[in-house]
Amino acid sequence: GRHEVRSWTTAAKQSLCLMWQKVKVQLILSMSFLAAVCWYCRRLYSFLAQLLKRWSNYLQRKLIRNLSVLTEVDLLGYSAREWKGETKQAKHMREAYEVLFWSYHIKYLRQVRRDNYCVLRAVIFQIFSQGIPFPSWMKERDILKLPEKLLYSQGCNWIQQYSFGPERYTGPNVFGKLRKCMETLKTNWTEISATKDHEERGNMCNTLFSDESKEYKLYEAVKFIMLYEVVEAYEQLKNREEPPHNLFSLLLARDSSSDPLSFMMNHLNAIGDSICLDQVELFLLGYLLEVKIKVYRLHRFNTEEFQVNYPDEYRREWNEVSLLTEDDRYYHIPLFRT
Repeated sequence: GRHEVRSWTTAAKQSLCLMWQKVKVQLILSMSFLAAVCWYCRRLYSFLAQLLKRWSNYLQRKLIRNLSVLTEVDLLGYSAREWKGETKQAKHMREAYEVLFWSYHIKYLRQVRRDNYCVLRAVIFQIFSQGIPFPSWMKERDILKLPEKLLYSQGCNWIQQYSFGPERYTGPNVFGKLRKCMETLKTNWTEISATKDHEERGNMCNTLFSDESKEYKLYEAVKFIMLYEVVEAYEQLKNREEPPHNLFSLLLARDSSSDPLSFMMNHLNAIGDSICLDQVELFLLGYLLEVKIKVYRLHRFNTEEFQVNYPDEYRREWNEVSLLTEDDRYYHIPLFRT
């Protein structure tokens, strides 16, 4: 009996050892596999994290490079960098910046891309970023129909000579191109002004003003609205009627813009290409967009023309946008802090 018990015990031990050996091999293989999977996942995670970081940095650099209105910088720091030295002009500019900082509470500025759309960009960016709604007159009309109305209702065939800034373009397809510009303006203005959250609206503006194609359509739409209103004012003057504002009489009194065609050919077509808006056109821009454009002209510091409003006659309910210029050519956006 003892022999049988020993044999059974030995057999059981041998079976258990054999099973353990098999399980041990499987366990070692499983642990090795899990370790390999963990190592691989860790390497994959590390690789994806690095890839995501590089992609994020690339997108950030691309956005900053393409952004036509940069993030805010310290006003006095900007002045010190831009106007080094002890020349009379450098001292004059630094003094003007210090007065803006201490007396006008302008602590920062946003640099605007220096091209011939500069002033339009600075004004429209502020209108969008502040969430300013459509002008009252624009709410009553469908601005998408203005190009066709100018041709068919008022017979302005010469509109085919309209140029789109640096993209010189004339021909019968000008109406379709202008309509796309008007659609871009209306769609983006409606969407952004309806966004109540300031941070979200700022992000939408940064996205829009880093897309050159959409940007230029905004500016060309505003240029065309200026032309359309000049045509209407010209027709009123021809019919011995009073124009809606005396600035139209001033604009049409110039030899270079005595009628809408000459205004387009000699002024509007070049805006965005070789020239910016001049003083009279700034009056017109503020009037049509129903905003008071306050401009700080640093080269006119210590004169009555240091701070100018466009237009000089405006309604109390109009919103205000501010510009800062050193030469009446390129403009930046001043930011106030109390």
